Amino acid sequence: MGAVAHETHHGHDHHEENFVSKYIFSQDHKMIGKQFLITAIFMGLIAMMLSIFFRIQLAWPGESSDILNVFLGDRWAPNGVLNESMYLGLVTIHGTIMVFFVLTGGLSGTFSNLLIPLQIGARDMASGFLNMLSFWLFAMSSLVMVSSLFVESGPAMAGWTIYPPLSALPQAVSGSGLGMTLWLISMTLFIASSLIGSLNYIVTILNLRTKGMSMTRLPLTIWAFFVTAVLGVLSFPVLLSASLLLLMDRSMGTSFYLSEIIVGGEMLDNVGGSPILYQHLFWFLGHPEVYIVLLPALGLSSEIIATNSRKPIFGYRAMIGSILAIGFLSFIVWGHHMFVTGMSPFLGSVFVFTTLLIAIPSAVKVFNYLTTLWKGTIVFTPAMLFAIGLVSTFITGGVTGIILADSALDIAVHDTYFVVAHFHIVMGMSAIFGMFAGIYHWFPKMYGRMMNMRLGYVHFWITIVGAYGVFFPMHFVGLAGAPRRYYDYSVYESFNMDSYNMMMDLNVIITVFAIIAAFGQIAFLFNFFYSIFRGQKAPMNPWNSNTLEWTTPVEHIHGNWPGEIPEVHRWPYDYSKPGAEEDFIPQTVPVKEGEEEH
Repeated sequence: MGAVAHETHHGHDHHEENFVSKYIFSQDHKMIGKQFLITAIFMGLIAMMLSIFFRIQLAWPGESSDILNVFLGDRWAPNGVLNESMYLGLVTIHGTIMVFFVLTGGLSGTFSNLLIPLQIGARDMASGFLNMLSFWLFAMSSLVMVSSLFVESGPAMAGWTIYPPLSALPQAVSGSGLGMTLWLISMTLFIASSLIGSLNYIVTILNLRTKGMSMTRLPLTIWAFFVTAVLGVLSFPVLLSASLLLLMDRSMGTSFYLSEIIVGGEMLDNVGGSPILYQHLFWFLGHPEVYIVLLPALGLSSEIIATNSRKPIFGYRAMIGSILAIGFLSFIVWGHHMFVTGMSPFLGSVFVFTTLLIAIPSAVKVFNYLTTLWKGTIVFTPAMLFAIGLVSTFITGGVTGIILADSALDIAVHDTYFVVAHFHIVMGMSAIFGMFAGIYHWFPKMYGRMMNMRLGYVHFWITIVGAYGVFFPMHFVGLAGAPRRYYDYSVYESFNMDSYNMMMDLNVIITVFAIIAAFGQIAFLFNFFYSIFRGQKAPMNPWNSNTLEWTTPVEHIHGNWPGEIPEVHRWPYDYSKPGAEEDFIPQTVPVKEGEEEH
């Protein structure tokens, strides 16, 4: 079926393209992947700047800062001191951009587009037009989200989870006006983009594999992208419904999330709604979203760790099983975000059980990575360092996840900086490390040039030291009782001086490390954009890798392979095979007589 599909797929393989059709409204999956990446890098820079702005306030509350005044102006930073409302706005937009636009759009959008056709042996995605549409909806969504920062009443100010009633009542806070409406419009566009993209990825993987490419010969990257796409298709519509009901509560007088509320001494008419309903809808997306972010990063790392250990990935089928198990279990754990909503203790215990259960397939992945690394002939490329960094953060953040999975323990630290520390390490750092690993490893395939290794090493060490310096101390700030999203912790001064001093000292340390880590990204940005134009020309297979993408020419052509698509004869992890002449055997090499496949 796959072979027949190829011959009929894309009758326009070698037509001439002008600038607009090649670089702007491109239907070539490789170009669309690069468009997603550049957009995500731009959005990531904005999110990083916003985090530095509110970290300055947390480290030195009430002190004047020229940086804040220059960027935020007198309205939002009068005399260089951050406005209380804008603090919430910066936290909200930072979280939204990082979770959706960088970690979801940047990872899945970039690498699913780049690698799915190349690694399964397809000319392109199943639908080039829908693929292009997916990117442009993502770009429009990004513009709307960024534009909300420039609205006079300010951006959305209800946290990235936008819980009602704060987000449902335009009169509640200035950011619940136009800024909140723009947030909802932006997310609607983003969800449409994600759904179109995910359906395209699923159809491409199922229908367009080349001859010999069975599901058990797919690289683990493709398995990760496949399950991620399925999660997106099943969970993002739930967020869309939550957003639509919120829009109706805001503008049409409905009461899905509102009941018996007094604002400014005035009793509102809304009766019968429940803000807990919104939490159920939001977290039913929100927890699969964690794995929509994590799985692509884990998939990329599987490929990079096997390639640079010069060993077959340990437990290939167990890794596939763990990806499928994580995908299934991610849908039945959302209640662990809601232990303090007054849910039945019995229901809470069910969510405790399922949440602890998800640690098992996660541990399988970690042990398999460590076993692949064990006694390998490790090549420490920047990509490999970031992949190992991902394993480190996945373990560190996962351990605190077990604490938060237990309802009795979670109630004590819920909504404190302990939670912020946990999800930034396990989800934020792991996904970002996976993204950087993917960029360094597949940059030669994207741009036909090599990135500078030394700058890559500088970038890695500053990033990992800076990131741990930011998020590890946050655990102690949380254990001291500091709630998240507070503008100023000076209230602690009046009843617990020791706790207050520790909190303030740690906040200064965290902010200093955040600024160091931010400057470390300059090395990456210079390396990335300089290498696109001036980097050393890449050979066809710079890492001696086995997968199909390294059999395509360095110069990009529409349709990927100039002649027939190569046939696949083996799995993608035949590294250092006993009796073989080379330490790698590409998937296109036929299996010799008497040779075990794997």
